[in-house]
Amino acid sequence: MIYASDFRKGITFEMNGEPHVVLDFQHVKPGKGAAFVRTKYRNILTGATREEAFNPNDKFPKAHIETKQMQYLYNDGELYYFMDTDTYDQVPLTAELVEEAVKYIRENDMATVKFYKDNAFDVEPPNFVDLEVIETEPGVKGDTATNVTKAATVETGAVIQVPIFINEGEKIQIDTRSGEYLGRSK
Repeated sequence: MIYASDFRKGITFEMNGEPHVVLDFQHVKPGKGAAFVRTKYRNILTGATREEAFNPNDKFPKAHIETKQMQYLYNDGELYYFMDTDTYDQVPLTAELVEEAVKYIRENDMATVKFYKDNAFDVEPPNFVDLEVIETEPGVKGDTATNVTKAATVETGAVIQVPIFINEGEKIQIDTRSGEYLGRSK
């Protein structure tokens, strides 16, 4: 059990049978009346965010979130298959669950899969990936205006804004958290 007075950023707790994560908190002790903990939290399964004030003595069960590094194997048209490299267990996941992550991972790449009560609820690609540009407009020589970008499609199908000097066949580094171009791969 965890008390509301112990809330910190990143703490996971269960409320009404669902897992939540604390995004922000503030311990408030007004001059008149009882102290309380003003909390902003997010439902891990639905993504809904709420703000609520709790009594510091309120108790909640701790939500145990398990994270595993898993290898993306393939997509059969409906499901995406990930494998636990320790046990070789394969986990089929729906398109809704992996739609953001699959834009940045190729077959055989590793991804972080989060589980709550043995059910996967989130897939995260590595923070930085190197992908090959398969389609983009050719750069125009002499067009040197600053911060000019163009759309480029990478091998996973994601469309990234890149500088005009990037050409097809080049490998680029992408920040998967923001979808931004970071530079050419080394």
